[in-house]
Amino acid sequence: MIHKKIEIKARGMEAVGNLYTYFLDSSIEMRPNEKRPVILMCPGGGYEMTSDREAEPMAMQFLAMGYHVAVLRYSVCPVRYPAALLQVAESVLYLKEHADEYHIDPEKIVVQGCSAGGHLAANYGIAWNSPFLTKLMGMENDPERLCVAGLLLCYPVITSGEKAHEESFRNLLGEQYEEKKEELSLENQVTPDTPPTFLWHTYEDICVPVENTLMYAAGLRRVGVPFELHIFEKGEHGLSRVSDELIWSKRKFEREYPWLSLSVDWLNQLF
Repeated sequence: MIHKKIEIKARGMEAVGNLYTYFLDSSIEMRPNEKRPVILMCPGGGYEMTSDREAEPMAMQFLAMGYHVAVLRYSVCPVRYPAALLQVAESVLYLKEHADEYHIDPEKIVVQGCSAGGHLAANYGIAWNSPFLTKLMGMENDPERLCVAGLLLCYPVITSGEKAHEESFRNLLGEQYEEKKEELSLENQVTPDTPPTFLWHTYEDICVPVENTLMYAAGLRRVGVPFELHIFEKGEHGLSRVSDELIWSKRKFEREYPWLSLSVDWLNQLF
């Protein structure tokens, strides 16, 4: 495995994130020189931190299924919007520019995010070709370089309205909160250029209510973007890959949460 820590600096900003790679080695015993898809992961943490539970433990699962993975530890509070969004864009460019080196298929990059990281991933899926982002990235004439194949959203923060996880938006926006919160209520910002999306949530989530995912799915439907949606009845917020050592409480779950295998089935159809 090629495991590196790569500094990701947002253009025009001092904020620095770190990209951790989990890339499968090329081997004559394992389909040599195969170009593999990449899952670019954005852990959650309310834009206050980036969760360990939603980073390497999930990365290892996708790695075992034959995917390259890169985990972005993006800038959080007190660093404000749009630093983290720019770091996702820089990470996408890095993966594409080093595709030959790491045996990456540049047409098969998927941005994944949990909770507030899901907001970041969804925001990127909406903003990737916007005048706002392409200007900041200096790519007004070549926005396709920022395009990704899909989004994979796990119990994402989406709305800044009645069902908001308000703390995430306040951490992200700071003094811009009142000015920008509607702009970053993503259920209202979906465009036909938003990539195909896989979403899952739990009905019992009281931290980030399930309406966040339902609203985003409705936005995708409204503009004709294909998606797959799974709502599980039981389960609190932040389940990650749903393993006993990773959940917040001591509660034991008697059922399977097959979102990982379902997402891989979806990815196989996407590609």
